[in-house]
Amino acid sequence: MPVALTPEDLWSQLDSRWPENIIEPSLTRMASAAALLNDPQLTYPVIQIAGTNGKSSTARMVESVLRSFGLRTGLFTSPHLVDPTERIQINGEPIAAARAVEVWNEIAPYIDVVDSNSVADGGPRMSYFEALTTLAYSVFADAPVDVAIIEVGLGGTWDATSICQPAVAVVTPIDLDHQEYLGDTIELIAAEKAGIIQNSSAAVLGPQMPAAASILMAKCVSAGIIPSRFAVEFGIDAQNLAVGGQLLNLHGLRGTYNEIFLPLFGEHQGVNAAMALAACESFLGASSSEPLDIDAVREGFASVTSAGRLEIIRSGPTVLVDVAHNPHGARALRAALESSFDFVGVIAVIGLLGDKDAVGFVESLAPVISHAIVTQPQSPRALPVRDLARIAREILGDQKVSEAESAPHALDLAINLADQSGEYSGMGVVVTGSVVLVGDVLRAIDKKIQS
Repeated sequence: MPVALTPEDLWSQLDSRWPENIIEPSLTRMASAAALLNDPQLTYPVIQIAGTNGKSSTARMVESVLRSFGLRTGLFTSPHLVDPTERIQINGEPIAAARAVEVWNEIAPYIDVVDSNSVADGGPRMSYFEALTTLAYSVFADAPVDVAIIEVGLGGTWDATSICQPAVAVVTPIDLDHQEYLGDTIELIAAEKAGIIQNSSAAVLGPQMPAAASILMAKCVSAGIIPSRFAVEFGIDAQNLAVGGQLLNLHGLRGTYNEIFLPLFGEHQGVNAAMALAACESFLGASSSEPLDIDAVREGFASVTSAGRLEIIRSGPTVLVDVAHNPHGARALRAALESSFDFVGVIAVIGLLGDKDAVGFVESLAPVISHAIVTQPQSPRALPVRDLARIAREILGDQKVSEAESAPHALDLAINLADQSGEYSGMGVVVTGSVVLVGDVLRAIDKKIQS
């Protein structure tokens, strides 16, 4: 009798595979696994979302709005903050670990076949992300879901998720990131991310730099698609700060939608909301002349959560976590801190992975930093504390930078500094620079609560 697989066994097996930060430009393994499983990703419509920043938040908004219209939804995002089950959700809830194991046991023999064939041909086994994507597509087929919202992992054309044929392809703003795999220019990165448009039925394009916009438009032409573009076919009419988030007036593809409360901070989240609305309109039938039901739209946006995206995790002093990890994300974070909060100063806990643009990240955030505590995420890919401290001191000055060997220690130092500032409720703390770092902090806080 085979030994029963525990959730810990499953995550350990996945962790033993090729890590998801490494890609090999081929869909051969994914296509082979899907074919053996009778192509589960083709049994339901898909909304696929690519881009540099804003993918997860936009995906969560699309999911929440479509669920408010009574659809049974599947949501696949990455990476996770604390637990891998966060990545695969049904109707807004992470799947149970036992369910993940159950479906894995069903698909594992087929993945073994693909592994064996690939190795025999001189290639690698399926990667962590490929195996997890296959698991997600299978979970959604078994559910079954009415629609799956799928966030691209890295790039677009060769991403493991791209064995689907999306009903709607969404491309959020494109900037420089993952240059070692996607290319070192905006044009090259845009060409890779534009790959999701080729087999789609509709395209929603977020605000883009001209270089990226021309690439995306050319791909739409080759795919025979007339795209919906931010600030052209859809956009934001008004965006105002509100208690606990912001109030939006949006113009969509089918009409205007006023007084939309979004419980997320930052101008960039308003842009994400506009893209999400256009994606939902496209999916639900943008050819109609009637707007979507305003009450359902309001309910969907009001119910949105986006963990780790300018998320307040503590008060007195206010502590926020944000998974920005590149200069584009840092600029959006800086703008949100300036527009959505009235802190007299910001203490930043910063930790990055070694393949990120640390100089650009710190420079982008520098105008709002009163003091930086640099630390190191729990990852073999982390940028060492001393290397990041040297960069931060060159940009911010020696007196504005401290070091901490771990994320929990860095958070404690930041809170103590805020408390000692004498500015009661005026100093804010933000933890940023890496998804891994934010996960480290959330786990540390959870342990304190439990102890």
